[in-house]
Amino acid sequence: MNRFPLPRHAMLHMAFILSLFSAATISGTAQNSAISPAPVRVAVVGLVHGHVAGFLPALKSHPEIQLVGIEEPDTALAKKYRNQFHLNPKLFYTSIDAMMQQTHPQALLVYTAISDHRKVIEMAAAHGVSVMVEKPLATTLDDALAIRKTARDHHIQVLVNYETTWYSSNRAAYDELHQGKLGELHKVIFRDGHQGPKEIGVPPEFLSWLTDPQKNGAGALFDFGCYGADLVTWLMHGETPISVTAVTQTDKPHLYPHVDDDATIIVRYPKTQAVLMPSWNWSFSVKDMALYGTKGSAVTVGPDKLRVRYQGQNQSTLTTPPPLLAPQDDSLHYLVAVLRGQLVPKGDLTALDTNIIVMQILSAARESARTGRTISLKPLAE
Repeated sequence: MNRFPLPRHAMLHMAFILSLFSAATISGTAQNSAISPAPVRVAVVGLVHGHVAGFLPALKSHPEIQLVGIEEPDTALAKKYRNQFHLNPKLFYTSIDAMMQQTHPQALLVYTAISDHRKVIEMAAAHGVSVMVEKPLATTLDDALAIRKTARDHHIQVLVNYETTWYSSNRAAYDELHQGKLGELHKVIFRDGHQGPKEIGVPPEFLSWLTDPQKNGAGALFDFGCYGADLVTWLMHGETPISVTAVTQTDKPHLYPHVDDDATIIVRYPKTQAVLMPSWNWSFSVKDMALYGTKGSAVTVGPDKLRVRYQGQNQSTLTTPPPLLAPQDDSLHYLVAVLRGQLVPKGDLTALDTNIIVMQILSAARESARTGRTISLKPLAE
């Protein structure tokens, strides 16, 4: 018992102070809730695409993402990933519909064979769920156009993830060009690929469809040709090329009897020529591009270095561009920004409109290599 009770006016003053403190606490909690919205619920479809092994550990650094389900009909493959990444068994499903009905994701991340993208996107659209697929968008232009129609009819986002989208070197080269430092662009050269999927040891579930022309669209032509096609479409602000000419060959038929392992693609614009060199025959892994203009050149060196040389200079200078800032620094930050309405995917490397043109280029390249003819292109009807 208090031997010295407070006077009435002091007690009223203390009650007033406590009420202010309580109101401030409630207000602060409401503000924090507004600043930190609930995580975006995502589900994975398929585990046969090896890039999923990079996505799962990346989740730890993305508290704005919540993984709510993983669909994979191959239970042995599902068990392999469950054990490797210490995942909760309750996350796993063998049916896309069952997973979606029980987990209610806001987006699907697709790691299937490329030929399955259209089917998965159509299933997602029926639930009103947006999708991010691994590159390229599809194996045929017909599938790509059907995907575009589905996205429009159901008002969902369809995004395409490329590793090179998140390279600060590519953004810096783009800026050099569009700030006028390189002058008028005349030639772009892309080198993309590695020693070969078997040589670098991709897992069997990945290799089985990667070397299947129906499931992957082609071999190196699609697997690595898509990077250059995506980047040049971005550099050219979504302009449709005049023509595409391509040659392919299989230098290692004992390893890749059904698909090409090397290709050269020439993509022609009115005043610019792009040369894409996708290959499974490089002596090392490579993803770089070189821009040559009337006033200078910019050559990317890995993800975060750029070599520039301007007219009148005797040698180039190696620079380190500033890191990309969220949400442009990785696929998950980008996805969250799109789903929350903070970013509109239009004309950039991940956007559907860009990747429709990518599919025009890849489909024309495949036809050119098959027939030995240059394939003329025109803008597609909207």
